[in-house]
Amino acid sequence: MSHVPPAAALPPAPLAAPHARHDEPDRYVRHDEPDRYARHDEPDRHDLSDPSRLSAASGPRVPLLAVAHGTRDAAGLAATAALVDEIRALRPGLAVELAYVDVAEPLLADTLARMAGPVVLVPLLLGAGYHVREDIPAALAAAPHVQARIAGVLGPDPLLAEVLGERLAAAWAGTAAEARDAQDHPQAVDEPGDSLWTERLAGCEAIVLAAAGSTDPGANADAARMAALLGALTGRPVVPSYLCAGAPTPAEAVAALHADGVRNVAVSGYLMSPGYFARKAAGSGAAATADPLGAHPALARLALARYDEALAQEASAAEDAQEAHELRQEAHRN
Repeated sequence: MSHVPPAAALPPAPLAAPHARHDEPDRYVRHDEPDRYARHDEPDRHDLSDPSRLSAASGPRVPLLAVAHGTRDAAGLAATAALVDEIRALRPGLAVELAYVDVAEPLLADTLARMAGPVVLVPLLLGAGYHVREDIPAALAAAPHVQARIAGVLGPDPLLAEVLGERLAAAWAGTAAEARDAQDHPQAVDEPGDSLWTERLAGCEAIVLAAAGSTDPGANADAARMAALLGALTGRPVVPSYLCAGAPTPAEAVAALHADGVRNVAVSGYLMSPGYFARKAAGSGAAATADPLGAHPALARLALARYDEALAQEASAAEDAQEAHELRQEAHRN
C-alpha cells in the first residue's frame, strides 16, 4: 500500500465525474428496526450506537471508495448500490464512490484512474481472500497518483451475526410449521440462548452457514469464526460450509445433519447480495434458507467503522513516526 502523510494533512481527492446512481435502490434500503443493530462489541473503537457520530466525520473528509466483488445479477447490483446509498446517508458530506473488482462496472482500475490524492478503500467483502490479497493491491500499484489506505473487510464481526440472525428469523417464520413438522423423525429441540431467539427460531435445530468459500484457508477460517459468532447469538449449533473452494458444501452439511437425525435445519446465506451463490445455497435441501445480508443499515455502519479505523490507524502510525523522529533528533543533539 502506498505510503501517505498523516491524515490531518490530507485534502480530499478530486473526482472527475459524479457517482452513478442506481435506479432501483428502494427495495433494499429501508428497515423498520435500525436502532437494535446500532451496537458493537468494541464501543471504544467505534461507537455504532451514536447516530451523531455517524453523521460527522472526525478529521478531513478523505474519500471512501467502496469496493465490491461484482455480479451479473441485477438484484445483486441493486443491493450493492443501495448499501452504498446507506453509507452516504449516514455520513453526509463524505464523498463515497463504488467500484467492483470483477464482472460489473465501474471496475476498480477505471475508478482509480479518475481519482487523485488520498482515499480509503473499504472492501465490501466478508473475508480477506484473493481479491484483498491480490486484485486490490494490483489495481493500486497501477494507480500511483492515488495514495490509498485499505480498510479491513467487514467480517467476521458480531454485528454481522445480528443481521444474519434477522434474515434467518424472517426465513424461518416464512416456512410453514406443518411442513417442518411433517418431516420424518422430528426431535424435541433444546432452546438455549436468550428468549428472543428461542421464540424467533422455535423448532430450528441447527443452522448451516453458507459462505462463498475461498482458496485462501484464512478466509475460510474467518467464515468458521463467523459461524461461531452466529451460534453464540442464536444458541443453535452452526456448521460452516462453502459454496466453492471448500468443504463441506451447504448441501453436504445439510445432508450430514439429516443423516444424524437433525431434521429442522436452516441455511444462513453469509453472502453480501443476491446472485448465483444465493440461488445455489437455496437448493441445499434445508427447511428454510435466509436471504443474503443485502443493504442492511448495520452493514453501512460497519463499513463506516472500517473507514474510521483505517484513518485512525494511519494517524497513529504518523504520530509514532513523528515521536521516533524527535527521539532521534534528541539523541543526535546529546
